[in-house]
Amino acid sequence: MNNTPPPIVEIHDLSRLFGTLHAVDTISFTMQTGQVVGLIGANGAGKTTLMRMLATLDQPTSGSISILGADAIMHPELIRHRIGWMPDDFNVYNNTTVRDYLDFFARAYGLKGNTRRDTVNRLLEFTGIPDLADRFIDKLSKGQKQKLGLARMLVGDPELLILDEPAAGLDPKARLDFKQHIHDLAKQGKTILISSHILSELSEMCSDLIFMDNGKIIKSGTQDELLQMASAETDIFIRCIGDPAPLVRWLENRDGWQRIVPLPQGASAVCTLDSDEALSAELKALCLELPILEFTPRRRNLEEAFVSILSEHLPPIPPQA
Repeated sequence: MNNTPPPIVEIHDLSRLFGTLHAVDTISFTMQTGQVVGLIGANGAGKTTLMRMLATLDQPTSGSISILGADAIMHPELIRHRIGWMPDDFNVYNNTTVRDYLDFFARAYGLKGNTRRDTVNRLLEFTGIPDLADRFIDKLSKGQKQKLGLARMLVGDPELLILDEPAAGLDPKARLDFKQHIHDLAKQGKTILISSHILSELSEMCSDLIFMDNGKIIKSGTQDELLQMASAETDIFIRCIGDPAPLVRWLENRDGWQRIVPLPQGASAVCTLDSDEALSAELKALCLELPILEFTPRRRNLEEAFVSILSEHLPPIPPQA
């Protein structure tokens, strides 16, 4: 008997065309309850178009979207109140205070009396802006507006949160605050899809990642899986005794070493040998010829993994005539 709960989001062969442009091109993936998934891609990769379709703000050209067991394309009214949407920018109303703004949306969700007041106060506290409750929105900083946008998204206590570039343009303190909010929401069991081109930030917030390019998903998985998929290459710092020049020459004259960078105490280089056994043999040979103090493998970061994975999917350069 399979006790695995059904996915909260299930997308199959989803496409969105604008004329002949495939903004989203036959993509499929699922999200489980409580997952925090990062959506990574350059500008124009299709991230925002995908998120707008999930938020029921845009209709796909083809494919299916199931959210919380409902057909989000045919019956968006069944799930809109269970989705929180935070765009990369949102319009504000003139002559409106922070409290009045949240109160307006609480009324729109049908909250009344003490329930509405308590909800607004709770969200002001959660996002760290209770002292701004009576300030006009157009007087807020970028970071304060983002916190207000997060509070607005949470008014209806949605189960699925969709955030498009929420940390763009924030100062370091605001970024730290925002990451903490995401961690807190994940602890509450919210399912979160969040896009960014700041990959290091996603690595601190997300359990899983989806890499997009030209409207397609080119890789997806956990961070460790994606880092392992990125390449079989091993980046190593080699520390030696004395002048590093002989070490650099040794590496340059051997097969399997690339991107050799001389350093004051040695060198860093990428080993392209295809097995741990071959790398071990190569390092033993090095130690027999030169006075080596240590080897330190360097873990790739997400930016490097993304570039490596993206390069695998680039079309070949046609030969010149």
